[in-house]
Parts: sequence; C-alpha cells; structure tokens
Amino acid sequence: MAPIQLAPPVVFAESSEVTAVQTALDRQTLLVPVPQIIEDERPVPEVREILRPPDGGAPAGQDHPSSTYPVVAQAHSALIVLAVLSIGLVVQLAWISNWVHRSAQVSLFNRFRTELALGTGPIGAVKPPLPMGAPMALIQIPSIGVKQVVVEGTTGSVLTSGPGHLRSTVFPGGAGDSIILGRAASFGGPFGRIHTLKPGARISVTTQVGISNFRVIGVRYAGGRIPRIRPGSSRLTLETASGHEYVPSGVVTVTADKIGPPLASSAPPVSSVLPSELPLGTDTSTLWALFFWLEALALALAGAVWTWRRRGHAQAWIVFTPPLLLIWLFTTDQIVRLLPNLL
Repeated sequence: MAPIQLAPPVVFAESSEVTAVQTALDRQTLLVPVPQIIEDERPVPEVREILRPPDGGAPAGQDHPSSTYPVVAQAHSALIVLAVLSIGLVVQLAWISNWVHRSAQVSLFNRFRTELALGTGPIGAVKPPLPMGAPMALIQIPSIGVKQVVVEGTTGSVLTSGPGHLRSTVFPGGAGDSIILGRAASFGGPFGRIHTLKPGARISVTTQVGISNFRVIGVRYAGGRIPRIRPGSSRLTLETASGHEYVPSGVVTVTADKIGPPLASSAPPVSSVLPSELPLGTDTSTLWALFFWLEALALALAGAVWTWRRRGHAQAWIVFTPPLLLIWLFTTDQIVRLLPNLL
C-alpha cells in the first residue's frame, strides 16, 4: 500500500496571519451580541427621599405635612370665627344696640303713659317688688336732650332698654337718695353726656305719685366728696361710666337735690342688691344662652362646610347664609350683655 503523502503546510506571511485572526474575531463578534448599556433617565433620589421610611412617611427628623395640615386648618378656621365675632361685637355695640334701645323705649313709653292715664303705675314700695325691667318713671334733662323711661333694676340686660332704678333706693322724689344708672355709649348711651351738666341744671322725674323737679349741685368722679343730704329732703343721683367710649375707667356721678318737699314714699322693699346690679357690674345669669348660641353657631358652620365641599358653593351660600347671620347676631348680643352694665 502506497503511503499517504500529506500536503505541505501552508505558511502565511505575518500580515496574512493577522488578517485571518482579525477576521475570525469579527465573525465571532457578529455571532455573539454585545449587551448594550442603557442609561437610567430617572433622577437620582435625594438624601431626604432615601431617608424616607418605607411606609411613605416624612423623612427622618421631620413631621409629615399631613400631620400638621389639620392643625393649621383648624387654627385658620378658629381665627376666622374669632374675627367674625369681633366684627359682630363692634356692630352690636355701635349700631344694632341703638336700634334695640330705641324700639324698647317706644314700647316702654306707650306702656308707662297708659299706666299713668289709668292710675295703675307704680307708686313706691310694693309687695312683691316691682318686676325687673318694668317702667316706673320718666326722666327729662332738657339741657342735654335726655327724655327716657326709667325701668326697675340695673343689671346689664335691664339697662339695654334704658336707665334703671337701683332697687335698694327710694323711688324718685321720695325722702332719701334715689339712684338711677344709665349706659354711657352702647344701647343709645342715654347718660353719655351727664358729665357735662353744670350746677343749677334742671332734671324732671315723673312718676305715678307726681312730678319732681331737681337742681344739679355737682358732678364728681371716683374719690370725689359726696355732698351731705339734709334730713327729710329728697335727692336724685345719676351714675354712668367715665373714660373713653366703650372703655370705662370708672364711674361719674351727678347729684341733684329736689326743689320743694319730698313726695310721699316708703322704704324700698329690697335692702341690698346683687353685685351685678351695682355700677360697672357684670351679669352672668344669661351665660347659658351664650353657650347655646355658640353651639348652634358651631353646628351651622359644620353644616355649611360640609355642603360647600359635597354639594357646591352656591348651595352652601343659599342655605346657610340666613341662619348663620341670625345666629351671629344672637351670639354677639349675648356677649354684649356680659359686658359692664354702664358701658
């Protein structure tokens, strides 16, 4: 058997070997896909995002905004309600109280005039005592334009109708000192100008017993000397708040002596009165009414907010504007009644 002759090996030049190797590498590159590097376009999270707890809370060391928002919202709402009540208080003192006083005086004058004509008006101490707020006299001071029906009692609520007679003193014109208190600024401010009265000015008081004329003998402030009253004579004392309007700093007193002998009278049925009936006293007997109106205001506001969010703005305005205005007026009226009675 003839021997197999192998072909001599092919010897490539150096450049040929490089070309063959490069060609093999290129073929391998085409067969095996090279993974592409895709850049992430998402922003790199900040440090506070990295520190945020996994439950979505606020970053470490900070409060979650949702935890402070209700507090801020509640404080904002409370400030709005407080501002509205403050505005209502000013409106009540400056305007609405004057209308209330004027209406009350018209009603009291008609009632007192009828009682005088029928002879059924109060004539002095009676049993039981005269009801609080009942008309008992008519006082006139021509020099300062005062003509007011005087009611029985001197609490803040009573003095909203007009000047009030201190129950522990005699009826005007009787033997002794009769004290009448009146407001200086709010609810008509019937006694707002008595501090301008000069000695010798005339004051007239009409009761069921008759007409008593008084002559002013002096005006004094806190700490002033009280003129001595002569035994068996009749005196009239008028008191109101001194100082700036709506900011009382004390009491101003006008003293007037009766011209002529005193009218027939008897001792007052009440020997002492409550602190709320004294000058600059405050009456808290109607505090329950203020709580009631504040609760009504809170409920109305809650209903208005719910309607505003769920039903619409127009529905909230239409439905809740009238009741909110009414409750607002009654609430501020109760606040005014808690202020000093001579304000």
